[in-house]
Amino acid sequence: MRNNAPQYVKPRLALETPSSGNPPDVPFIHFASDDNPPPKRTIRGQRRRPGSDRPSSGRAEAPTRDDRPSGSSGGGLPPVSGGGSGYYPPASSGGGGMSGIPGGMRGAAGGGGVLLALCAIIAYMLFGGGEGGQDPFGTGSDVVGPSQSQEEFDLNDLDNTSQQDSSGLPQLGSTATSSASFQGSGSGLSGTTGAAASSLPAASGSSVTDGQTWTIMLYQDADDKVLEQDIFIDFNEAERVGSSDRVNIVAQLDRYVGGFRGDGDWTDTRRFLVQQDDSLDAIRSPFESIGEVDMSNPQVLVDFVTWAIKSYPADKYVLIMSDHGMGWPGGWTDPEPSGGPRVNVPLARAIGDAMYLHEIDAALQAVRDQTGLDAFELVGMDACLMGHMEVYAALTPHARFAATSQEVEPAVGWAYTSFLNDLVNNPDVTGRELGQWIVDSYIVEDQRVVDPAARQAFVGRGGISAGQLAAQLEQTVTLAAVDLSQMPAAMEGLNRFSLYLQNMDQRVVAKARNYAQPFTSIFGQNVPASYIDLAHFAALLVKETGDANLRAVVEEMFGTFQNVVVAEKSGSKKPGATGVSIYFPNSQLYGSAAAGPASYVPVSERFAGVSLWDDFLNFHYTGRGFQDTAGTLTIPDRGVAVEAPGAGTVSLSPLTVDTTTVSPGEAILLSADVDGENLGYIYLFAGFYDRAANSINVIDMDYIDSGDTREVNGIFYPEWGEGAFTLEFEWEPIVFAITDGTNQALALLEPQVYGATPEQAVYAVDGIYTFADGEQRRARALFSNESLLMIVGFQESGEAMDVANAEVMPSPREIIPTAGDGFTVLERWYDLDSNGRLVNQGFEEGGTLTFGDTLWTYEVLDGPPGEYAIGFIVEDLDGNRVETYTDVTVE
Repeated sequence: MRNNAPQYVKPRLALETPSSGNPPDVPFIHFASDDNPPPKRTIRGQRRRPGSDRPSSGRAEAPTRDDRPSGSSGGGLPPVSGGGSGYYPPASSGGGGMSGIPGGMRGAAGGGGVLLALCAIIAYMLFGGGEGGQDPFGTGSDVVGPSQSQEEFDLNDLDNTSQQDSSGLPQLGSTATSSASFQGSGSGLSGTTGAAASSLPAASGSSVTDGQTWTIMLYQDADDKVLEQDIFIDFNEAERVGSSDRVNIVAQLDRYVGGFRGDGDWTDTRRFLVQQDDSLDAIRSPFESIGEVDMSNPQVLVDFVTWAIKSYPADKYVLIMSDHGMGWPGGWTDPEPSGGPRVNVPLARAIGDAMYLHEIDAALQAVRDQTGLDAFELVGMDACLMGHMEVYAALTPHARFAATSQEVEPAVGWAYTSFLNDLVNNPDVTGRELGQWIVDSYIVEDQRVVDPAARQAFVGRGGISAGQLAAQLEQTVTLAAVDLSQMPAAMEGLNRFSLYLQNMDQRVVAKARNYAQPFTSIFGQNVPASYIDLAHFAALLVKETGDANLRAVVEEMFGTFQNVVVAEKSGSKKPGATGVSIYFPNSQLYGSAAAGPASYVPVSERFAGVSLWDDFLNFHYTGRGFQDTAGTLTIPDRGVAVEAPGAGTVSLSPLTVDTTTVSPGEAILLSADVDGENLGYIYLFAGFYDRAANSINVIDMDYIDSGDTREVNGIFYPEWGEGAFTLEFEWEPIVFAITDGTNQALALLEPQVYGATPEQAVYAVDGIYTFADGEQRRARALFSNESLLMIVGFQESGEAMDVANAEVMPSPREIIPTAGDGFTVLERWYDLDSNGRLVNQGFEEGGTLTFGDTLWTYEVLDGPPGEYAIGFIVEDLDGNRVETYTDVTVE
């Protein structure tokens, strides 16, 4: 039965009406007249990080570069070499993630000392070498133009009605319907498994069963260290309900070699008819083994679904796919057996085996062709980051409803016992109700939350209530159920919006992209977040420009979204989430082969074929205009220059300090003049100089709070005002360490989310997660309000991934720590030559902490004595940075 646990109710996205005849309260882009420059202002910045005002808990030990590359030398500090600030390409992420690599640094020293010339470090597989080095758009790949098999729909036939509430913005979750749908396409995939091959029991229902019947198909790719136990428990949650006379639940479950060892530690792939059993520790449903299969292969998906439909016929069919997700690229990886590359696009060569989005599209089409299925009632993706317009477009021809998450999902996944029990008790419903149950039950009714024994096993100790655990897990979640029959109208709304964006100042658009609600991106921390909430992006544009015509276009688009989103849940740390994401990369990603149009367009082919978004991205970054004619796949011509509207001509004076020597408990006043346009975030940088290794350890970074924080629908960002200003900051020689309650490890807390208040800001510590059995994953520990928020683990990417140095981090998923597991902090180092220029950057393993019963926190330490490079990093709206530094001594 469903319980009455309180649900998190997100604030409704609203467009605020500007005063008639007046400009908006907050100008979006400030233009100062050259003939009448405004007086220079002074901004006294503050740290954003909470806890920095706490007393020090001791003094940190000096970090040392134990594994410096051969040829690096010690010796004295490099001499002063210049007096200006440099400007180089980006290596950062604004708002959605901060790399800690101050890319393109050229120091402007005050008083002599370490002048860093740290160039941008770009992930080789994405941005350099190979084919992409000569052809930024990768147009030497198979896909160079419009797909010959892509079918168009007629925009004039689509319903573009809009319903609004009294605020002027439609409330998401309407029950309106539309008969419009995308056209299907053919597929070369074929089914190979028939009902006759099955040794499982026959369907629970029969031809004489009264009422509507269902077959629920669980495609559970648990062939992964991080996910195996979580998906295994999801299966057991389904067993707590089991099949009924009107609801058949079938599953294909593939387990991992060397991971979770419960229930006999079998590692093959098995098909099940799920039958009722209360245990969460053992599977007791009847099964047949099909050996070890590659669950990342779309043909395997076709085989399973066609087998299920033929073996267990029903009135309605639901497919729920579980594994890692990557957003528009797809997901569903499987290390064993490796089938080799199937997709000839640069992204696939960078990431490796996966079921890419266009392959999922083709697989679902093949199922329908081979079974005669009109449409799945619902396709659910119990995976991270799949709540994209691109994904919904791929699913639209094949299903009536879908359920996806915009963000990384917690380890518990969906609450299978709850929503399946609702369906068994109420089978005469539609996918709309089922989608609502999936969203409503998410987290709060999961068995590892509501079952006392399961909850204790999950958190590793007792004394935690269901409400406390749910509140902790819900902070970062997103989940939405969508009505795919409304997607054509929503696509028309998006197309009208895309066309209007073509008439706007693209610097305005870039700023909205920079501050829109971001979600975790698979493309590393060296670039701004590229997965953004589409509705929040549009609302930010409307509020900050006050453009009445834009407002009308956005309201129309929101009206279509109102009909698309059936139900939506998002946590307090995702206030701008509305259920629909879109890919909006910065210029660096757009200009790369693996993340730009050479991969994006063919992988999200159906979306690109019916939307104008790919045309808009091309216009935004190359200036090529477009018309109201969806149906072409837009990949820029070879050699076309990529421009960056969000880039700013930012000037930054040499940094001055009131003293060059400081002791714990004292402060140094830093000061620099800032001027230019398109200012985004400004960061504090502190690096500790290891003289023996001639290397810099990035020991601290933080947002600098301007004192004027602006807000759009729950997302906050700093406002720097109009014209040049002097930025002042009092730097205290403090650093931060994370602690497990017994030991502590010095750690770089990298800014991730600015937050409504310092307590809402989010910081990340990169590291290596070591399971108790010794297996490792690249991971990130997220902290908020001084405490550990969650651990996110990443799949390996490509061949022979270097865990310590990889910047491409696909398939994120939460790791729930188990007592005895460890986390090793990765320190970020820059090795210098005798002139103070960067010759190498990399990571080195720092301190290791062990998970137990104590909640991890971070604490303040006095900085170790020694020489430091400190300064400001000013980031524009495209992620480019200008930096200024000086060196000081901490006694």
